Amino acid sequence: MAKETTKTTKKADGIQKLRIRVFAYEHKLLDSSIKQIIDTALRHDANICGPIPLPTEIKKYTVNRSTFVHKDAREQFEMRVHRRLIDIINPSHKIIESLTNLSLPSGVSIDVKIM
Repeated sequence: MAKETTKTTKKADGIQKLRIRVFAYEHKLLDSSIKQIIDTALRHDANICGPIPLPTEIKKYTVNRSTFVHKDAREQFEMRVHRRLIDIINPSHKIIESLTNLSLPSGVSIDVKIM
């Protein structure tokens, strides 16, 4: 019962969060795009939590080097997905508009949620 009342009081206070999750294969490209997002939000006096580094997802693929025999000769490839999380507390309309107009590099993808 107590947990339900605390959740309703947070909603009643009108505190909104804009949660931005950023993904990229290259961490340098990811960090530069996060710097752009934070600079854009700070231009409009936003309250920011982050960037919070999330665990790196590693996908490994093992492939035979030869086409027919030589099963012992294998090669491993891996793909690393780096992720970061940014929370903007009580975002204004100007902040959301400036973030939508922001152009980021092609290797970076973003998920935005309003909580």
